[in-house]
Amino acid sequence: MSAQPHATPAAARKAVTLPRLLEMKQQGEKIAMLTCYDACFSSLLDASGVDILLIGDSLGMVLAGMPSTLPVTMEMMEYHTRSVAAGNKTAFVLADMPFGSYQESPEQAYRNAARLMAAGANMVKLEGTAWLADTVSYLTTRDIPVCAHLGLTPQSVSALGGYRVQGKDAKAAKILKTNAKAMQDAGAQLVLFELIPGKLGADISRTLTVPTIGIGAGVDCDGQVLVLHDMLDVFPGKKPKFVRNFMDNQPSIQAAIQAYVAAVKNRTFPGPEHTF
Repeated sequence: MSAQPHATPAAARKAVTLPRLLEMKQQGEKIAMLTCYDACFSSLLDASGVDILLIGDSLGMVLAGMPSTLPVTMEMMEYHTRSVAAGNKTAFVLADMPFGSYQESPEQAYRNAARLMAAGANMVKLEGTAWLADTVSYLTTRDIPVCAHLGLTPQSVSALGGYRVQGKDAKAAKILKTNAKAMQDAGAQLVLFELIPGKLGADISRTLTVPTIGIGAGVDCDGQVLVLHDMLDVFPGKKPKFVRNFMDNQPSIQAAIQAYVAAVKNRTFPGPEHTF
């Protein structure tokens, strides 16, 4: 039995680009992002109106059963980036740089980022604070767009002491704001915040000129992201507070994804129950 391609939406959209993402922020239109790891889901998410497809290093845990994201390799990220790009038509493609692929030097980061761009990414994502500014600048001045990942950074979970909300007190919040500004000044065109108080997410989103994406960072970020397998309720175990099961009362996976996009766009997700 052969697989059939998903139908394209009736009103086909233009390709989502960096200028379009900035325009969405300026116009107050929320950005919907989901993780994606293969061509089949790439086609489905694109047809369902997801703006950004994130090939997350979460694939190590979700697809390969790894205990964390740390063992994920460049070869794995290249393979899945190529697969997602093959199924996509209009969504923006963002690829994680795995642990150990960029921390050594800006030159190392460039070599590995170039591999992901050649595999089909439109942008790469790096986890880190102000120490990464030189690397972000090195990449962006060489035409590799960068998303900076701040707050809880899973690749640093051992150093952070576990999966804990970041920026809870005034000092930590000030540091996060400083780091976000440093990343923007270094050339980052997108900033993703994970597991920070909703008020802090709102404050930083108002301050930055580039779009912000939140996961457990409140409704006032310019966009939202979830792990696909979490929002479809197929990943086993207890879900984080910021996750909502969009398969509830939906007849199909596509309907669940469309419900997620609609909830992000109309600001009904995340709700107070998903916010710190």
